[in-house]
Amino acid sequence: MVRFLLSRPIAVTMVFLALMVFSLIGFTKLPISLLPPIDVPQIVVKVNYPNASPEAIEQNVLSRVREGLITLNGLEDMDSKAGSETGTLRLQFAYGTSMELAYIEVNEKIDRLTNSLPQELARPQVIRINTNDIPMVRLQVIPKEGTDYAEVTKLAENVIKKRIEQLQGISLVDINGKQERVITVEPNKAVLAGLGMSEQNVINAIRSGNSEPSGISVKDGQYRYFLRLATRVDTPEDIAQLPVLGPDGNVVELAKLANIQYQMGEPMGYHLYGEREGLVITVHKQAAAKMNELMEKVSESVELFKKDYPQVDFALSQDQSALLNAGINNLQTSLLFGGIFAFGVLFIFMGNYKMPLIIGVSLPTSLLISFLVFYAFGISINVISLSGLALGLGMLIDNAIIVLDNITRKRQEGLPLFDACVKGVNEVMSALISSVLTTLAVFVPLVFLSGISGALFFDQAVSVAAILFVSLLVAFVLLPLLYRLFFANKQWDSNQEDSRFFKGVLALYKIGYQKVMAQRRLSLILLVALIPLFLMIGLVLPKEGLPPIGKKDVLLEVNWNEAIGVEQNRERVKNIIAGLGEGIEQAEADVGIRQFLLFDGENSVQEASIYIDFRDQASKDDYTEQLEKGLREKYPRASIHLMDAPNAFDQLFSSNVPYYEMRWKELKDKKPVDAATMEPWLEDLPTAQWKKGPGLQEESAVVFRLDLEKLSLYKIETNEMVRQIEQLFGRFTIDEIKQFSEVTPIRLKESDADYRGILESNYLGSRDGQRYALANFIQVGYEDHYKYVTADKTGIYQSVEITAPNPQNRERELKNWGLDRNLSVSFSGQYFKDQENIQQLIGILGVAVLLLYFILAAQFESFVQPLIVIFTLPLGIGGALLVLWLSGTSLNIMSAIGLVVMLGIMVNDAILKIDTINRLRVSYAEQEEDLTSREILEKALFKAGEIRLKPILMTSITTILALLPVVFSSGLGADLQRPLVFSVMGGLTIGTLTALYFVPLMYWALSRKRSKYEVLSS
Repeated sequence: MVRFLLSRPIAVTMVFLALMVFSLIGFTKLPISLLPPIDVPQIVVKVNYPNASPEAIEQNVLSRVREGLITLNGLEDMDSKAGSETGTLRLQFAYGTSMELAYIEVNEKIDRLTNSLPQELARPQVIRINTNDIPMVRLQVIPKEGTDYAEVTKLAENVIKKRIEQLQGISLVDINGKQERVITVEPNKAVLAGLGMSEQNVINAIRSGNSEPSGISVKDGQYRYFLRLATRVDTPEDIAQLPVLGPDGNVVELAKLANIQYQMGEPMGYHLYGEREGLVITVHKQAAAKMNELMEKVSESVELFKKDYPQVDFALSQDQSALLNAGINNLQTSLLFGGIFAFGVLFIFMGNYKMPLIIGVSLPTSLLISFLVFYAFGISINVISLSGLALGLGMLIDNAIIVLDNITRKRQEGLPLFDACVKGVNEVMSALISSVLTTLAVFVPLVFLSGISGALFFDQAVSVAAILFVSLLVAFVLLPLLYRLFFANKQWDSNQEDSRFFKGVLALYKIGYQKVMAQRRLSLILLVALIPLFLMIGLVLPKEGLPPIGKKDVLLEVNWNEAIGVEQNRERVKNIIAGLGEGIEQAEADVGIRQFLLFDGENSVQEASIYIDFRDQASKDDYTEQLEKGLREKYPRASIHLMDAPNAFDQLFSSNVPYYEMRWKELKDKKPVDAATMEPWLEDLPTAQWKKGPGLQEESAVVFRLDLEKLSLYKIETNEMVRQIEQLFGRFTIDEIKQFSEVTPIRLKESDADYRGILESNYLGSRDGQRYALANFIQVGYEDHYKYVTADKTGIYQSVEITAPNPQNRERELKNWGLDRNLSVSFSGQYFKDQENIQQLIGILGVAVLLLYFILAAQFESFVQPLIVIFTLPLGIGGALLVLWLSGTSLNIMSAIGLVVMLGIMVNDAILKIDTINRLRVSYAEQEEDLTSREILEKALFKAGEIRLKPILMTSITTILALLPVVFSSGLGADLQRPLVFSVMGGLTIGTLTALYFVPLMYWALSRKRSKYEVLSS
């Protein structure tokens, strides 16, 4: 096949040009995003129930929703959490479940449940989680001094939001920090009392004056018209003119009874940019959009906003495209330095400038054609697929060097140019195919990992497979064709084949080889002994997900755990930001309840999330320690969590699941065990290292107890008392003025007085016309109650997180603790998921090793020789672990990818060396009949080492030098890639040097007893 293709150079050139043209077209159509569009198999149902306690939300809402959703297809687990006025239900589905259908099914079931839920409850909100839900940037909209905040809210919601949504590629624009303008009605209680009226008369007058009949029509001859009452109100002035009917039939204009005016509604949350209040708009991209191009469009739009709306300040923050650009820059750097160093190394080793030019053409060609595979499989350009391409580049350079070196060697043996190209490719073809298959055998099974990891590995596996198979196509067809074209008119000079530098390296190798082979058994024992020593380093290395990236931004999450309002929360946050002084570039905070549609976390007026971007790493280190210490001293009850600001990876992989959680359910009453009973029980827990779960956290509350006997004695209706309390405390909405899409609430103005003053200054009328202060019928007290009610599929539970080391060893004691108290105890948490993933990983790696063995056994036609390659791998892994340990680097995702890159190159070298030894043994057995089988083996081992030394060294040195600049670089991309570089460098230096002598030693140990007849027959 190679001979046929090389004999038709024009046809081959046209095919490659056509492939490159189609690849270029495909590349322009590929979506560019930070992460692959992964459907996280999770749906969140949020409930907002104003003025409802956690117990009421659990009993009246969440328990019914859980019962209705328990039959969902693919549902694995459900967890609910009811708090004051809010509730959250998280549904976890099996991976592979169609989340589009699951989302539709959840909404359908909630629609069916609507009639069984409280009438005043708004429909529960269903949120589906996807990697595209992570906002790519946040736009700050800050009103300048003197600008009406309500008008800026309208501008953001009705204009800016829609202008951004019109950009091609935007999927969603979300807003937080909105404040609405309301009409407040403040009754004059003294005047009302003098006229024998109450606030209810005012409320009834407004509702009557704002009513509008729906669906009523009148007939006029042959025409029919819809009826509209002209009494509808639109402004505070209209409301002020409404008549109020008194008990004696007297009519009074509302303006004389109450003060009516526009005011800003009391918000439940704020957004701060620096110390200024404003709005924040999060921008989300479509799955098929190109993030880097879309960011340019958003930036251009923001510049236009600055000109069009000078009354507002605009700024962009938390740009997630920086991580994508870092990945693209890393790939460009790898290509650039890979090409430069490949040119330099090839020139030094071969003394020829044409060889590097051939590789310089093949590298971008392979990369470009790989994008055609991306297009065929629907893979986007993202950080994961780019890392797969970077992973395959090392193998690509390796294949190119091996093919070119073998063709050069055939020419040295005296073959004509055409025959040297054909035979040089054919000789290494099966070995290179095997090496690619073994690399895929190690890597592709990771796709079958469950969870997000497996979904992410799919993109990486496709990109690795694409570039490796394309590299084979280029190595077997394009490289020999280019070699033939470049050297067509040049006479071969065997003296120019090796440079002086390589001859010196070869001499050193021979000296080392002779010393090692002189003490074979001892050398083999020493090398084998290095394997467990190297691998033991892996036990002491710290393990983590992503490498620690040098970030200068942090996220401060605070829950004050005090009964404070959102205004006090805002002032505390402002003081924190002000205290940072000049050490920061920007800071923003979401205070209290967040209005984002896609926000799936806990909402509370006592919580705040503060993002701080420092000027540099030094400023961050100086300020953060002081900040956390100061806050803990000043607010000892507050829960403070200070961490590096999460990027998209962190948000995707982060989990709120406790590491090891003990749950229990009360078997008799099936409700939470009260705090008075639980406290002494918790003191008897078999471990002292634990912390309370959400279902055990307490908060203080004011409790109103109605004196029903006194109410009956004074002839006051209980319902009237409850209605009065609802009007006095909380935001009581009388009615709404609706004008197209704009809704303006009409509310009773809340009193600023203390609740005791409110109870003493407000009166109720009895049936006999007497008026009594509310305080006469209400007993006020304080009490602590559970802040949340937690439940799962089987009902309400309470929990503690066990923080002791090796918590699984205490399971029996903890279960006995529960049985003694009639509690059903179970365990859950991230620990069990990690154990499941580890077992899966071990099984998958076992399958990978088996596949590796099968492929190599088929390649070598031997059951023994594959073991040589497999035993070579721990040397490379050990070398990588040693360098990671020496450099103080952890074992993480990037260093693991580096291990795969390095093992792919080492496997390649080992396979080619064994294949060369096998061919030489057969050749010597056929040509030199006077040699014994032992002498043939010795000669083949020595010659194979000499032949394969150059490509092994060129590949290793080229790869190491191409990656070396990352070690000395700074920034997000360099921090992300540095563990990968250390893995590759360690494996290719220590691993390659040991493997140079380990392979011949192992081959000698396993094959020295084979006779000449067995060699020929094989």
